[in-house]
Amino acid sequence: MNQLESAFFGKRIQKKESKMVKIKKAFWFVCGMFCLAVAYAGVILPGIPWSTPLLGAAFCFAKSSEKFHNWIMNHKLFGPFITEWQTYRVYPQKGKYIMMAVMSTSLAVMWFGTGNPKATLYLFILFALIVTWAWRYPGSKEESQRRIAAGEKLGWFK
Repeated sequence: MNQLESAFFGKRIQKKESKMVKIKKAFWFVCGMFCLAVAYAGVILPGIPWSTPLLGAAFCFAKSSEKFHNWIMNHKLFGPFITEWQTYRVYPQKGKYIMMAVMSTSLAVMWFGTGNPKATLYLFILFALIVTWAWRYPGSKEESQRRIAAGEKLGWFK
């Protein structure tokens, strides 16, 4: 914007930009709160994931609220997981085993609770894809650093 446009249109354009920034921040904040709610539900309820919504919440809070982003990064339960994921792309080995146990329990409940083999098969396929995705990532910082030093992929893409 040149000097003449700035003098004539400056205040109006700045107000629209600041309103748009506020709308974007509000949108990302609402998405972050939704993802955080799903993550908390996933910690308590079997069959609902918690790790991916948690990473989504951290992403959304980074775009919307420094206060909530700092809170989630320093959370005693969630903070280390997010930090290790951002730094090393580590999906903890213990988390992988717990995930498999919860998914197996969910499949058993689905099978014995509904008796619907088709729905159980679809759920099994979905869980198998999720487990395959999670097991592709290193389970510790040491494994991640070893893969980086050897020039190997950390996950599917890098």
